[in-house]
Amino acid sequence: MCKTLEGMSTMEDSNRRVAKAAGLLMVAITLSRLLGFVRERAIAQIFGRTRLTDIFFAAFSIPDLMYYLLIGGALSAAFIPVFTSYLANNKEEEGWYVASTFINITILLLLGATILGIIFAPRLAPLVAYNFSGKDLELLVRQMRFMFPAVFFTALAGLQMGILNSYQVFGPPAFGPIVYNLAIIAACYTLGPSMSLTGLALGVVAGAVGNFLVQLPFVLSHNRGYRPVIDFSHPGIRKMIKLMIPALIGLSITQINLIINQNLASGLAAGSITALRYANRLMQLPLGIFAMGISTAIFPTLARQASRKEMGDFLSTFSLGLRSVFFITIPAGVGLWVLGEPIVRLLFQGAEFTAADTKATAFALGFYSLGLFAQSGIQIITRVYYSLNDTSTPVYTGLVTVIMNVILNLLFLSQTNLAHGGLALAFSLSGIFNFFALLLLLRKRLGSLDGGNITWSFLKTAIASLGMGLGVIWFLNWIQPAINASSTAGQLIEVGGAIGVGLVIFLVATFLMQMEELTLVLDLVREKLKRKKQ
Repeated sequence: MCKTLEGMSTMEDSNRRVAKAAGLLMVAITLSRLLGFVRERAIAQIFGRTRLTDIFFAAFSIPDLMYYLLIGGALSAAFIPVFTSYLANNKEEEGWYVASTFINITILLLLGATILGIIFAPRLAPLVAYNFSGKDLELLVRQMRFMFPAVFFTALAGLQMGILNSYQVFGPPAFGPIVYNLAIIAACYTLGPSMSLTGLALGVVAGAVGNFLVQLPFVLSHNRGYRPVIDFSHPGIRKMIKLMIPALIGLSITQINLIINQNLASGLAAGSITALRYANRLMQLPLGIFAMGISTAIFPTLARQASRKEMGDFLSTFSLGLRSVFFITIPAGVGLWVLGEPIVRLLFQGAEFTAADTKATAFALGFYSLGLFAQSGIQIITRVYYSLNDTSTPVYTGLVTVIMNVILNLLFLSQTNLAHGGLALAFSLSGIFNFFALLLLLRKRLGSLDGGNITWSFLKTAIASLGMGLGVIWFLNWIQPAINASSTAGQLIEVGGAIGVGLVIFLVATFLMQMEELTLVLDLVREKLKRKKQ
């Protein structure tokens, strides 16, 4: 009995730590994402939805992919689980010996990748925009060369994040992207009008350096024995490499699919890449704030529980994380579908960004929102696989997902008139397939996944979200004749009022259905309010 109570207390403490970490991350990521929209709005206001913006976003896709390959794969799948296992088993000194080798190898790889990327940019350019030619292609190559150094510092910042997250320090890594966005915003307004895309590229590099420098002092304060050593023979390094190689593919599936879509969009009307980019950024808001925040917060906990064979607590942490993500991202997806055009109009329309640009972006956003719940669930479930030191399964499902995405893209482009909207729809459908494939394979491996609670929570959230969506549609039909949608005040009333109505309907519906997830959210809010009063 005592052991049972002790176990329950330990699990409750773990959940509180996860909730606290997730709350901190959500605040920081929210600020970062809001600045991200200020950044995107600045680009839209200065450059519009044109071939120039298509070139800028295409140029950044290869460095962006390299970041996810080196950091998304290496850190999430290899470094954090292995390094955390040393910390969890009181082997910190040996853990830092392994970390030193990993850090040194990563720096050498980054230097090599940056130099090769600059040299071979003309060969890489057709991979991101096959239909660009002439001056467009020359400008694309130039922008890629300007921005490749940003990969080096952004990836180093990601490596610092891995070290700090292993110590369950989440603040500084979450603050770094804020500095990154501020630098690009400043460059857009100050350098953009005179230096065009070159000014934006310089802002990207400056932001990446700032992101790295913000975290550096905190990493140095946790340094417990960094050494200038490379030891491939150490079991910890061999384990990291074994985990990392398949993860370089597995965690990058989403980015690969986005690049495929972008490449195909380069053959469509000018501005199609930009419309997809802005729509994807809007979809990434709830994904980044909540799904990334929760998955980042629970990952060290999952890794510790898996290394200690605490499988009951492990499954409870997974179930809590997945249900919490669904509780937030399902209504967010419905909201983005219903409010797509008003939100895009409020955030981007004006100056060089026209009403036609708003409609094109909202069209893609509607299709992206269909797969939001799946993309969010993937953030949680891949962390579960990596905590179990399984990096192969996400690769297998991911490769099938890429093939499926390509087939659907070609089908929608050739057989429908959806244009860039078809590319967004293919992305969502392939993501839904990837999520359910990973979930079914995990259930086959572990047996029970608390499936009853997860399924029932999903259905309740979906019902509440449907009611919310209908309520928002009613509100829009009621308010639109009474406002001037071309004015900022009218747009704020339209979007703000609709979000308020939708939130009230959703909360009332989940309260009437007595959803546990609502109770968890309210308890977290009450706890934060008590702390403020104290």
